[in-house]
Amino acid sequence: MRKLKPEDYRILFELMKNARISDRKLAKLLGTSQPTVSRKRAFLEKELLEGYTAVPKWEKLGYEIFALTFFKIKSVVATKERYSAVRKKGLDWLMSQPNVIMAGSCRGMGMDAFTLSLHQSYSDYDEWCRKLRLELGDLIDDFQSVLVNLLGTELLKPLHFKYLAEANK
Repeated sequence: MRKLKPEDYRILFELMKNARISDRKLAKLLGTSQPTVSRKRAFLEKELLEGYTAVPKWEKLGYEIFALTFFKIKSVVATKERYSAVRKKGLDWLMSQPNVIMAGSCRGMGMDAFTLSLHQSYSDYDEWCRKLRLELGDLIDDFQSVLVNLLGTELLKPLHFKYLAEANK
């Protein structure tokens, strides 16, 4: 991939604030031509952007809980000999969970992996934990969750990428 130019970054950050902006409006905002924006946007979409997504108001869609869950993988299953099979089983399970919006390995607090997930209620979250124990219990030594109440008054800054874009003006 070629090195990004300052104008590429400006386009990227404007798209992070508003992915629906037209190339014409973006060109006017940046003081460049619409064909230049279209060409650079196509490059960014091919090389740098994972995709476009809307950031909904989760509570209006019926989600009450955002869960950050951390996992400690059993050391006996995290061996070189079993790694591929264990990884496939875990990945298959994750891909079957539509409420898990991000997952991966991590380091810290004695944990090896994490998920970010949304749940409609505590009962929904509790059922998810039950399924997790039943289906992956042979792989997991421990898991801990931090639950965020999406309906509460203490959610001070909702999830959005525009904050990151604004910090990089």
